[in-house]
Amino acid sequence: MKLKILLVLCLVSNFVMAQISVSGNNYIYATTSVDAPDVYVFVEDDVNLENSNSYFYLRNDAQLLQGTGLTGNSGVGKLSAYQSGTVNNFAYNYWCSPVGNTDLDNNANRSFRPNNNIYDVTAAPITSNLATYTTGLDGTSGPLVISNRWLYTYNPGATYSEWNYISDSGTAAVGYGFTMKGTKGGNQLYDFRGKPNNGTIATNVVAGDWTLVGNPYPSALDALDYIWDTQNQTSINGSIYYWEQDLNINSHNIADYVGGYASYTITSDGVTETYLDATFDTYNSDGSLNTTGGARTSSKTARRYIPIGQGFMVIGTANSTARTLNSHRQFYKQSDTDSEFFRIGNSKKEKKPNKSIDEIIYDDNGLQILPNEYKRFRLNIDFNDVYTRQILQNFHHTATDGFDYGLEIESPEGIDSDAYWVLNDKAYVAQAFNFDESLKIPLTVKVNSQNQLIRFRIFDVQNFNANQAIYLHDIETDVYTDLTQGNHEINLEVGDYTNRFEITFTNNENIDIEIESDSLAVYQNNPDSQLTIINPNNLDIDDVVLYDVSGKLIFHHKDLDTRTKHEFSTQGLSSGIYLVSVKINKSAINKKVAISNK
Repeated sequence: MKLKILLVLCLVSNFVMAQISVSGNNYIYATTSVDAPDVYVFVEDDVNLENSNSYFYLRNDAQLLQGTGLTGNSGVGKLSAYQSGTVNNFAYNYWCSPVGNTDLDNNANRSFRPNNNIYDVTAAPITSNLATYTTGLDGTSGPLVISNRWLYTYNPGATYSEWNYISDSGTAAVGYGFTMKGTKGGNQLYDFRGKPNNGTIATNVVAGDWTLVGNPYPSALDALDYIWDTQNQTSINGSIYYWEQDLNINSHNIADYVGGYASYTITSDGVTETYLDATFDTYNSDGSLNTTGGARTSSKTARRYIPIGQGFMVIGTANSTARTLNSHRQFYKQSDTDSEFFRIGNSKKEKKPNKSIDEIIYDDNGLQILPNEYKRFRLNIDFNDVYTRQILQNFHHTATDGFDYGLEIESPEGIDSDAYWVLNDKAYVAQAFNFDESLKIPLTVKVNSQNQLIRFRIFDVQNFNANQAIYLHDIETDVYTDLTQGNHEINLEVGDYTNRFEITFTNNENIDIEIESDSLAVYQNNPDSQLTIINPNNLDIDDVVLYDVSGKLIFHHKDLDTRTKHEFSTQGLSSGIYLVSVKINKSAINKKVAISNK
């Protein structure tokens, strides 16, 4: 039997019922308190807010969860849930409304419309008025005035032009996200009021395209359940992407935006999550932010439980639908300090009825401490100390040479100069293998401006043996750098370096100073300061190139004749190990020489 609420209900503990109905000028008020810090309402079937003045208030992290009932929510009353936005009128938030319009009484979910569903909190905890809107560039708080210039959806698309402007009077279908910039004037609290979303919610995805979706419920959403949903495994690539913007950039011009997409995935058992920051930061050797680079001002981090109102991107793998279900919902409290974005790092979680929760432990940097059966390292690649691309390798006995759903993350976007792993001709920021010391993992570096300083640094090495080296191998110069012992810096010219760098776990370099064969001998004549090439078979030598150990080009001689001996002056060069590359018939012979000038 449906329970009809005719009086105020103040919850002091968790509340479970089959159905719930509110009629007339009555309401449910669910809130946490000192005596009841963890409050949720669980309804097995439907919620009926019968009249326009019937309300369901969720306050202080209280949440509404629903079960497998098929009736669907109804009525023209409103559920009210608070959420905070970024305190910056230049920065986008990605949202997804937990409620829809109340202009029709039926059992179906309803589309979200900004000028119908976003309210300004005027007298907490109950009284709110509809937000107002301006066509100007900047919104304000107190009272809430939202700029309608920045309200867009993206479903689905592949280019910037496919953002869909909705203004304040347009709609976002249930389950789809929307963008909205913050306001001037301090912290902004938004009150989402409307018909609470419930049940199975499907969003269209297209193979290779992005879609802006999000958490469509007035409760937390379990990313594990969403990613590993049987349908979603065949429709999306297994990762979710969160937009983050540099709050120091005070401009509405697109060309001035500094930001990127943080990325997240999780294994099916819920014990290992993979998270990578957006790419507009640089980092110090200890993993902290580098203040000389484009450091962000927030500490937002994606975690398993997605808060109310959070929007995110997914990438389709088929022309299909992704879905959220009531079984994906979870009671999980988010922290007050990070409620403006996607982190719920210090929040409190509680088990939903008949559902267990796995515990993940984090270190002081906010990174997960892995179970013993996993290995991991992060590689930070700095570009001219302007920004850092962070990429990651996971290792587990279940990982394959193909794509490993829940362990690997396709790169969220390409930047002018970039670094990434490659699988099936796609760029990845996280990759996975079954660890073996013989592994050679190709690393692509793309450089789009002349003479860039590229720095490779290791970070967050977990569960490797203490003496296990992690080498960056420069194939062209045949230099191995153990990144666990120091960084590797190199200046690179414009180009796509697809076959030059790899990660290895053994050092196979040849340290001979002079190497001879029947066809060619290369050696350093230090008494005469000459690099000497003996060519007894009069071969056509196309190129002779000399590098220092950092990869800097010393000289490059082309189209040599077929004489039996070539000599090149090394006078004035600093003493040390140098790399010689001799190209013959499009094949390269790379040798090390020791130059000594005393």
